Amino acid sequence: MTELLIIADPALLAERQAWLASLSDERRLAGHTLDAYERDTRQFLAFLTHHLAAPARLKDIGNLRPADLRGFLAARRRDGAGARTLGRGLAGLRSFLRHLERKGLANAAGASSVRSPKQPKSLPKPLSDRQAIAVVDAHEQLAEEPWIRVRNAAVLTLLYGCGLRISEALSLTPADFTGSPTSLRITGKGDKTRIVPLIAPARVGVEDYIKLCPFPLGADKPLFRGARGGPLQPAIIQREMQKMRGALGLPDSATPHALRHSFATHLLAGGGDLRTIQELLGHASLSTTQVYTGVDSARLLEIYDRAHPRA
Repeated sequence: MTELLIIADPALLAERQAWLASLSDERRLAGHTLDAYERDTRQFLAFLTHHLAAPARLKDIGNLRPADLRGFLAARRRDGAGARTLGRGLAGLRSFLRHLERKGLANAAGASSVRSPKQPKSLPKPLSDRQAIAVVDAHEQLAEEPWIRVRNAAVLTLLYGCGLRISEALSLTPADFTGSPTSLRITGKGDKTRIVPLIAPARVGVEDYIKLCPFPLGADKPLFRGARGGPLQPAIIQREMQKMRGALGLPDSATPHALRHSFATHLLAGGGDLRTIQELLGHASLSTTQVYTGVDSARLLEIYDRAHPRA
């Protein structure tokens, strides 16, 4: 308690304790979240006390400016805090200020005007080669109906074998597979069109599905159908993938999108270059592909040293 008294006066500490109690009793926040908010606000009060050269008071909290909050975030960043930690700390401070605002003790508008740190992009972990091959195997599918098993395998093979988004795979039509094609024309985000190679296992998987599908497939109608004949919905494939996680002992990160991620990662590991992978994925910028495949600067230098004539 002595340490807390140094960083803030008793009135401010009492309000902070009341706020924490309300989070626990009324909002039922998880214990680890409460611990984090307690720690974040304690660090902020310590920063404010150092900034003011005196223990922080309720009046000081009421007079907070956005620059004070930005200064706190900058200090925490210098101490090594990452974007997620900073974002959580700012969320806790906003909550505390709203608590004080309801009592007429502070104005929370300043905190609301401070932008949260940009969070790093989060991607599912790629599956191993063995895991990905098992997921797209028609014999590993769990549906009872044979045509649904080959349907699911065909969709998943397109995600892993061609790097398609699930929405792109489900927008394909029978016309796209006329004449045993070796490539597909895909319209992705922003109506951007790209050509992707159609590997033989993916084409054969679709052909097997077409043979077994019990519904008439118009040339320009959706290729993949649900159990009642309507267009197949992404949620169905996501649910099937969830079942397969349990059956095959896969991690929770094994989602349909993880197959597209695995496609890119395995291509890179096999010697594929980033620019080609960018085109195959339909990414607008190379930096997105770099993040997507987990390529860091050291890996780029390694590629440069191996490939450049003057390296």
